Amino acid sequence: MIVGIPKEVKRDEYRIAILPVGAEELVRAGHTVLIEKDAGIGSGLTNEQYEEAGATLVESAEEVFAQAEMIIKVKEPQPEEFPLIRKGQVVFTYFHFAASRELTQGMIDSGSICLAYETLRDRRGTLPLLTPMSEVAGRMSIQEGAKYLEKPQMGQGILLGGVPGVAPAHITILGGGIVGANAAKIAAGFNADVNILDVNMDRLRYLDDVMPPNVNVLFSDRHVIRHQLQLADLVIGAVLIPGAKAPMLVSREDLKLMKPGSVIIDVAVDQGGCIETSKPTSHSDPTYLIDDVLHYCVANMPGAVGRTSTFALCNVTLPWALRIANEGIDKSLANSAELLTALNIHTGKVTNEPVAGTFDLPYQPLTT
Repeated sequence: MIVGIPKEVKRDEYRIAILPVGAEELVRAGHTVLIEKDAGIGSGLTNEQYEEAGATLVESAEEVFAQAEMIIKVKEPQPEEFPLIRKGQVVFTYFHFAASRELTQGMIDSGSICLAYETLRDRRGTLPLLTPMSEVAGRMSIQEGAKYLEKPQMGQGILLGGVPGVAPAHITILGGGIVGANAAKIAAGFNADVNILDVNMDRLRYLDDVMPPNVNVLFSDRHVIRHQLQLADLVIGAVLIPGAKAPMLVSREDLKLMKPGSVIIDVAVDQGGCIETSKPTSHSDPTYLIDDVLHYCVANMPGAVGRTSTFALCNVTLPWALRIANEGIDKSLANSAELLTALNIHTGKVTNEPVAGTFDLPYQPLTT
């Protein structure tokens, strides 16, 4: 199979979808790997490293898309890439379709076969290709929150951990999954007052067992959320319904409950956001104020730490890419129930039920 890796074109995106060792493994298995020149620079990976691994460098994205049978990316195709994608071409990347009708329609119209990292479930029911980026984003959310609580960044001027005689910041985390748990770990290390909200009592019991004493777990309902907003200096949006638009937990009206200069980090923005006032931002222009509450809604948070994120992502995606390349897309989908869960769109048909439901499109599962 000819496998193509274009340079990411989303604003402030520094990751690449394959490591030199991944290119080497694909070449050893008999495949051709095309990499757009300088695609790895943002992650500290040189053209020479890929050439030494057996990959072929090409000058443009157009060449990659035109020749490759499978495109491996990090982020969803951007509008300028839509015309480059052709019928029957496999695109393996993070899509987050529920956040964008334009992207969904663009991929339907392309006739491509879209495999989404974020919906692939393994035999244990976990999301192995989403997990590493959720870990990165969860940990980054506290790092960014600490920065934006500083007064020069329009925050309250609060130190997360406080000092002797001065209370630490109150942090509310909406969602106790991978993002929320990783955010809580880092926040706890700062000695902040941390509160995780979730609706899954089994998950709350688990988190209560493993988290340090300065992390509280609370069952999430409308009243609890509103009470937490009154207390919070930093709110982390960390909810996920795989493949579907994130539920809206905080309304515009609710912002009036929050302290002036408090900060919201909506990690869920790549699935539409769980805060009504969230809108996607970039690392170049990450924040905006609404009702004196600072919003940070960068949709590709892990892209800022491109080297860490690239290695973490490629560690888990390579085995699946190898399987698709070795078996071909039809056989791999027929033989792997896990890969079938990653299939969101197949030659014009929406095969993921939450995506179809989000945009009121026909749900047409693939029959193998």
